[in-house]
Amino acid sequence: MKKIAAIFLLAIFSGFAFTYITKQNVSKSAITFQIKNLGINVAGSFSGLKADINFDPAHLESSAIEASIQSNTINTDNESRDKHLKGEDYFDVDKYPEIKMKSISIKHNGGGNYTGTFSLTIKDKTNQVQVPFTYTENGDTGNFKGSLKIKRTDYGIGGKSMVMSNDVTISIDVSTSK
Repeated sequence: MKKIAAIFLLAIFSGFAFTYITKQNVSKSAITFQIKNLGINVAGSFSGLKADINFDPAHLESSAIEASIQSNTINTDNESRDKHLKGEDYFDVDKYPEIKMKSISIKHNGGGNYTGTFSLTIKDKTNQVQVPFTYTENGDTGNFKGSLKIKRTDYGIGGKSMVMSNDVTISIDVSTSK
């Protein structure tokens, strides 16, 4: 009986050992966005990405990605516009200092192509979003590149506008080290 219990415990712990996923640390990131305003593309970025990335292409069921950025890091290369975007009508950075994203599931689409289902929270409004992305490895470096479109009004960013698009394209480019 002791042998059976020992074999059972060994089998359980070996399963954990083979599905253990190494955490990847962010070494470089670029979070950018683009929106049309008065028919002109306006681009900007956020900085200071913090993330817990536990990603293994061979074990997607155990993989998880959780990330956040400080909303007050918004930068459109226009100080006056940035100040306006940090205000109550847009990101309200004093009341909602973080934008958060957490994976729900990740599926493999073939090659280095994946689609992640994430909970995206902006201004305490959470919606599920699909993020198609690529993942490549080069030695101990992992590279994630993806983009998604959201509707700014789904998150209470800005009001109704006849001159500003409701659609925002967000691009994510993250390099990690294992």
